[in-house]
Amino acid sequence: MTWREIYADKAARTQPTLVLFSQVYVPDPAAVGQYMHQAAAAMVQRGYRVIALAADSGYEDPSQRFARYERIDGVHVVRLPFSSFGKNSIRNRLLGGSIFTTEASLMAAALPRVDHVLVSTNPPMIGAAGIALALSRHSRLSLWMMDINPDQIVATGRMAASSLPVVSFDWLNKHTLLRAQSVVTLDGFMAERLQRKIAACPTPEVIPPWPILSVGELDPRAGQRFRAEHGLSDKRVVMFSGNLSPLHPVDTLLEAARALQDDPRLEFVFIGGGSARERIASYGLRNLRFLPYQPLSELQESLSAADVHLVSMGDAMVGIVHPSKIYSAMAVGRPILALGPRRSHIASLVREHQIGWHVEHGAVDQAVASLREIASAEAAQLAHLGARAHAAITRNFDPAQLIARFCGILERTPG
Repeated sequence: MTWREIYADKAARTQPTLVLFSQVYVPDPAAVGQYMHQAAAAMVQRGYRVIALAADSGYEDPSQRFARYERIDGVHVVRLPFSSFGKNSIRNRLLGGSIFTTEASLMAAALPRVDHVLVSTNPPMIGAAGIALALSRHSRLSLWMMDINPDQIVATGRMAASSLPVVSFDWLNKHTLLRAQSVVTLDGFMAERLQRKIAACPTPEVIPPWPILSVGELDPRAGQRFRAEHGLSDKRVVMFSGNLSPLHPVDTLLEAARALQDDPRLEFVFIGGGSARERIASYGLRNLRFLPYQPLSELQESLSAADVHLVSMGDAMVGIVHPSKIYSAMAVGRPILALGPRRSHIASLVREHQIGWHVEHGAVDQAVASLREIASAEAAQLAHLGARAHAAITRNFDPAQLIARFCGILERTPG
């Protein structure tokens, strides 16, 4: 079946249809694309016809091109042209997001049946398409808040709260929240922020992200091939894997790494890309190296190559964004070095489950002390912390259970 046949398929009129808007979708390495697909595939298993409208080029790397139509795990994925120009500038994001919203609105309007509309926050203006489609087709509307904009842009100082784009996006978000029958967000801090913004919105359901990896028994040999391939076998590896963003600064860790450059035991490995990479490279550290994003099929191996995973949370980003990389790091059984404010979900996870270290931004001496402790720790001690992290994932963040909770919310959403 091609995407044209989707629109001409009269038999589909008898099957409940979920339309999903997401500029980022599998196989883009951004985590949001993986979450959207896993939820969509689960809805297919529940008997829904799921149509995902996405961009045909990468969000992290706009030179990547994806098939205009695919059927993945039963999900009909229709990708739209000229709808992503990357994320390296606000102008590119707004242009790509605006084109995607327009194209997706027109494509969805032509579908023979729409029962439920699911929108996320990528692009931030996609709520307009969700509202229009839900109203015109008398459909249910659900909103999956994976971050909160324009709060993010204001918090970084790139735009003033009184600027026209910020006021416009704030107005759109409030109306999307008011129109949505169900709202899902990622942590309690986000839920509090949403209710402060507009008390009349549906009470947000909190469902944390789940590891995008399968959670099984820990393999003590996992990661050894990756370590050998990159000359890390005799190192104590502190790894950051994911988007290198100024939203989650790592300067405190870099200052500490500079102070420990003469310690031959430690190696800092940054896997991924992002706008903060150039700033990180400017430190010129001898004990730090960059590696590119790893394909999803290799992610378990690369994450397992770390002894400790670094997860950073910007002070101003609490309740606005949610670094989900912590869950996959815990899933492979590795301790966490959390860098960020004490009142944040990453710090809470480390404290509650006793799975590593927490350092606040600016506390360079504390970071140095923590890294020296990591370098000196026995392998058995790190393995014990990693086993705690894996056990916490198994008990509290099992992907199957969280996906089932999310799908249950969609199915219970009132008409």
